[in-house]
Amino acid sequence: MDPLVAPLFQPIRINSVTLANRIVMAPMTRMFSPDGVPGADVSAYYRRRAEANVGLIVTEGIGIEHRAALDRPGIPVMYGDAALAGWKHVVDEVHAAGGKIFPQLWHQGVLRIERVSKYPDHPNSRPSGLFGTVGKTTIDAEFIKRSLPPTEPMTEEEVDDIVREFAKAAKRALAVGFDGIALHGGHGYLIDNFLWRETNKRTDRYGGDHAGRTRFAVEIVKAIRRETGPDTTIMFRFSQHKQQDYESNLARTPKELEEILTPISEAGVDLFDASQRRFEKPTFEGSTLNLGGWARKLTGKPSMTIGGIGLVVSSPEYMSNRVISAISTSNNLPQLMERFNHGEFDLVGAGRSLLSDPQWATHIRNGQAILPFDRSCLERLT
Repeated sequence: MDPLVAPLFQPIRINSVTLANRIVMAPMTRMFSPDGVPGADVSAYYRRRAEANVGLIVTEGIGIEHRAALDRPGIPVMYGDAALAGWKHVVDEVHAAGGKIFPQLWHQGVLRIERVSKYPDHPNSRPSGLFGTVGKTTIDAEFIKRSLPPTEPMTEEEVDDIVREFAKAAKRALAVGFDGIALHGGHGYLIDNFLWRETNKRTDRYGGDHAGRTRFAVEIVKAIRRETGPDTTIMFRFSQHKQQDYESNLARTPKELEEILTPISEAGVDLFDASQRRFEKPTFEGSTLNLGGWARKLTGKPSMTIGGIGLVVSSPEYMSNRVISAISTSNNLPQLMERFNHGEFDLVGAGRSLLSDPQWATHIRNGQAILPFDRSCLERLT
């Protein structure tokens, strides 16, 4: 084993789940599940990574049962007999390979493209009827034009319905054998729409100060706890940036971030997935800590870092996966391990590195060369 990365291959226990090592396959939406049903190809895709020393797999975003949850029909769902049978096969394959797997439960919120969805006439769920401020973004200009006019805010009845559906989806996921639950609370999607000041101008109990804006996330976590019990390991993704503006921020200071993360942590989250574009970038002036480091420092809970591990993305850094010419391989493991060895974060999430090379974790474990980035992986499921 390469001594540089040997610390990554130590086990860790988070609530009731013990992971064989600290490497996580980060969630990446692939849209290869026709009518929301994952097939044998999806099972094989995840199994290949589990076989190759990935300690935890977090699936692509999976829709809860709500008409405004998703757009494209190739995105998988966590309801219906066919989809649940498909996920059981995925879980069984990952377990047979010795891996652990969490589903990332998802509602797209203001970013859902209505006209390509199963319910094109059903309006998007928007906490305050706002799309948010737009800055550096890869979102299609026509979609932005259609999305900017304000709409009706979500009613409290709809909020309550969605909280219940997250809890139901979590219960179904555990019933088919998943090892824990991951929630997508970042990147400008629904949970993040409540957290972000630019999409949440509500004056009821779901808005106002940071405590009010976290209430939706808190209620989802508590509802999942009620449905699944204290032993369920819950992972929560959050981000500073939004797809509406990659240079935006959720929190402007450590104090603001603490006011956001503390209620979510106290509600029952066991692990924070701190999503940022580049893991080596400090989050706030005056400190070298990245977003995962701040999550761990402020909550005392384990955290995961993610953002360009094993890769370099040419400027501008807000490029999407579709700008594939901007991605190339980078051996930035020394910088990663320096932070890991200082206890900045507990887990390491790799996305496109594992997408390009299913054996990536094995290669770094054995001190082998990192393969050149395979751009074709962005358009296929392998």
